[in-house]
Amino acid sequence: MQGSAHTTAPPAEARRITISYAGYNRAWAVWIADRLERYGWQVAFQRFDLPAGVQLHEALTDLLLVRGRILVVLSDWYFKLGPRTDQEWNEALRAVVAPNSARFHAVSVSTAPMPSATAAFGGTTELWGLGAREAERRLIQLVGAFEERDPARDTLGGSQGPRFPMELPRVWGGVPRRNSRFTGRERLLQSIHDQVQNAEPGTGVVALLGLSGVGKTQVAAEYAWRFSSSYDLVWWVPADQRGTLRQRLAELAPSLNLTTGPEYGERLRAVGDALRRGRPYARWLVVLDGADSPETIADLVPTGNGHVLITSQNGAWGDYNNTHLLPVPVYEREESVAFVRRRAPRIGRDDADLLARTLGDLPLALDQTAGWLSDSTMTVREYVGLLRDDEDIEVGLRVAVDFDTSYPTAFSILLNRLRETVPEAVELLRLCAFFAPGAIPVQLLREIPAEHLPEQLAGLMSDPLRWNTATNKLVQYSVIQWDPPNTDEDPEAAGTIMLHGMVQRTVRSGMSEVDREVFSRAVRRGLANADPAVPTDTRLWPRYARIVPHLDASGALYSRHADMHTLIRNCLRYLYLAGEYVAGIQLTDRVERAWREVFGEGHPLLRDLASQQAMLLRATGEYARTERINRGLLRRLEEEGRGDDSLDVLRVLEGLGADLRGLGRYEEALDTSERVLAGRRRMIGEEDFRTLNSRNNLAVTLRLLGRYRDALVEDRRTLQTRREVLRARNSSTLSSETNYAIDLRLLGRYAEAQSIQEPNVEVQRTVMGHDHPQTLSAELNLALCLLRSGERTAAHERLADLLERAERALGEASPATQRIAACYAFVLRSHGRLDLAREIGERTTRRYRQALGAEHPFTVGTLANHALLLRAAGEREEALELNEQCLIRMTDALGPDHPWRLGLALNLSADRNIAGDVESAAELSRDTARRAAEHPSLGREHPLTLSCKVAHATDLRNLRQRAEADKTEEEALTGLISTLGSQHVHTVSARARVRPFWDFEPQLT
Repeated sequence: MQGSAHTTAPPAEARRITISYAGYNRAWAVWIADRLERYGWQVAFQRFDLPAGVQLHEALTDLLLVRGRILVVLSDWYFKLGPRTDQEWNEALRAVVAPNSARFHAVSVSTAPMPSATAAFGGTTELWGLGAREAERRLIQLVGAFEERDPARDTLGGSQGPRFPMELPRVWGGVPRRNSRFTGRERLLQSIHDQVQNAEPGTGVVALLGLSGVGKTQVAAEYAWRFSSSYDLVWWVPADQRGTLRQRLAELAPSLNLTTGPEYGERLRAVGDALRRGRPYARWLVVLDGADSPETIADLVPTGNGHVLITSQNGAWGDYNNTHLLPVPVYEREESVAFVRRRAPRIGRDDADLLARTLGDLPLALDQTAGWLSDSTMTVREYVGLLRDDEDIEVGLRVAVDFDTSYPTAFSILLNRLRETVPEAVELLRLCAFFAPGAIPVQLLREIPAEHLPEQLAGLMSDPLRWNTATNKLVQYSVIQWDPPNTDEDPEAAGTIMLHGMVQRTVRSGMSEVDREVFSRAVRRGLANADPAVPTDTRLWPRYARIVPHLDASGALYSRHADMHTLIRNCLRYLYLAGEYVAGIQLTDRVERAWREVFGEGHPLLRDLASQQAMLLRATGEYARTERINRGLLRRLEEEGRGDDSLDVLRVLEGLGADLRGLGRYEEALDTSERVLAGRRRMIGEEDFRTLNSRNNLAVTLRLLGRYRDALVEDRRTLQTRREVLRARNSSTLSSETNYAIDLRLLGRYAEAQSIQEPNVEVQRTVMGHDHPQTLSAELNLALCLLRSGERTAAHERLADLLERAERALGEASPATQRIAACYAFVLRSHGRLDLAREIGERTTRRYRQALGAEHPFTVGTLANHALLLRAAGEREEALELNEQCLIRMTDALGPDHPWRLGLALNLSADRNIAGDVESAAELSRDTARRAAEHPSLGREHPLTLSCKVAHATDLRNLRQRAEADKTEEEALTGLISTLGSQHVHTVSARARVRPFWDFEPQLT
């Protein structure tokens, strides 16, 4: 091998080499440069672009203007630029390269035949098909070396330098096959690369925006292939549906060697953490394809130091995740011409220009049309004539107004020709058109019973030869993309068909009503067969995630078949249980419109749907609206003569009870909850899951009323039964554990509560997912357990993380986010971060006032928290005035003995004391301590009662009643030591005579 070290350094000119390459071969150029630099070369790059108006010999002559030697990366891509014929290349190589052969070297990275005049290069070597070490040896043998390579800088097989182009990243999943006909887009690809490489950590997110058919997916795929050597992980995710996105991200866990259980919630959390930490791979790329609804999936966009590439038609991505928007226009005319000539070599430049002009430079239309014209005897001019005179073309083919109107007609010609050669391919395409565009799991196709398939397709699914013939032809003409199954990720996978939205709409628009019904019915039967029928089982959620996207396209919403109604109910139930409230609400709206049209007003299906709609709306805090829905349902049932002996009535009453809890009308909610529980116990028994739900709801109502001991009794009973009947990892059982732990904490039994909540959180993350509303609720309770146990720093860190996750996953205004924000605000205040605490607290109060009204206990309680902040900020008069108002309003809402009212009274007594109204303060603290001691759920040993006694001792001391003050203080300290321990933060503070305060915490409703 050449390359021994020189004793005298050669001049810089001699050490310089410029690599000339086609953009398609960038990975090779980068790797070659990295190797050469290790041997002392000074490397420059020159991407070889060849505009249509530039002569070949001129472009090659321009290469000679660079200093030093020139290394050309030869491939069919280098020679096809333009594209130019072999004759043109031979003439240019002989004229320019041959006389300057001493300056030129070449490496071949392709198996395609090269023009014969490539012999004019001073030296060539073959790199394709070699291993990295042999390729490096040949490269240095070709060009020589100026230095010995430093072994410490050797990264072959490592992760520091660019990867050898023949090796894919360690993790590579779902990326479409590389398009060997990809053309142009060089500036766009470079813009993507520059944007993500120059982005600050955590902001490397780029969204490719453009109309359907413009080639966004192809650009993203080419970027993944072209820059793959820069990454250790590349993962492609269909992102048109939230459920599909969650499922696909979760499937990354095994590839990252993450130790998780089978539930995708646990896998999803583990994957998010691994990407965020950059372990095991810091250099990662995730592509979210077809992400047209950022409002529903933005919280799932991975974060960390890796890169995210999004394809979308929705410019709203600019408002999310520090996303940089890059528009993808139609081809420039030069790109269109080059693409057509590459796709169909028999088409000349003028004809390619005519075709591009006719089809509006739309890449999808050019791809499909040139593909079949390449196999056809029809000339371009004859084809264009057909487009202009479409008498023999299927009529009615028109799609959305934002597409070029020539596309439907152009596609119908292709379809007609395809029908003449492989009719089964057309029938398969017609079947696929009744799934949603995007990813169609082949397993759903195979769920269709043979007797429901159109006659032409009856044997296709079970005959591999016929199946392959049909799909291969559709792929050949770019009508579909085919992603083969990855059995390592999913042993049951059968592959995925990717159907473009323009293709789907155009195929459907060209079918008769009779054919549409035949094919849509077949797809509906397949979806019904795929229904696992147990939406409560979190292990089955990935199956529902595959079904939900196709309900609309299949016509399921307008079906009269009972199986379809069951499927829709199960899908809505899954969306609710999975915490996908917005998607569920959107689906109920569409189903409601469809069912009103099909069945008319008053149909029982609409009544059932309204209950599910109310359940989803309630989860987003729409309590007034859901009360109206349930009141209307009750009236209709009463008009039908239904009473409490009807399960339908009890179901609606259960929803109404939840509405009343949300609206702060707790006594009404208690009457309703007791009525529902009694009815269900009588009609369906104690252990039915509906009865258990009713007992759970009764406990929630009791807790809101401050009856914590009664709530504990009900929650303990529910938890025991759910563990026996539903098992320990059932989502309802896990929810009961959280509720039980909340009861214990509110009763002052902090250590017991924490001992239950800590393992529960870990299981919730595993079963439900990291950002599921139920998991967030469990983690909030754990943070408050830590806070009450004195671990304030840990509680602060958890709440900060919780609020960020809740805002991302559920939105800033969701009930769960509001509860977390209220708690985080008072913890921030206790840490002295008053400005941020004020900002978050005021925002939370404002939202409660807007959503629930000024007199709602949550509004009043968060206002009282704000009064504590005002006191801490030195605004004592304002704090006193605000607390006086809050105490009156909380008393009016809940009565004088509710724990929330007693907590506000504790705070107000301090404000009065500070203001110098010592007698009034002592009177209020004495009354508050007495009421707390007599309260059935608090009693003499509860931390709130003992805090009230500590406050009263302070007031007595200020009144110079020292004997009584000392006695009261001693009683309080003895109680705190007995209940919490001598070193608990409350005990230590009381011993130091720090006046206690009470923070309002919004409860689960």
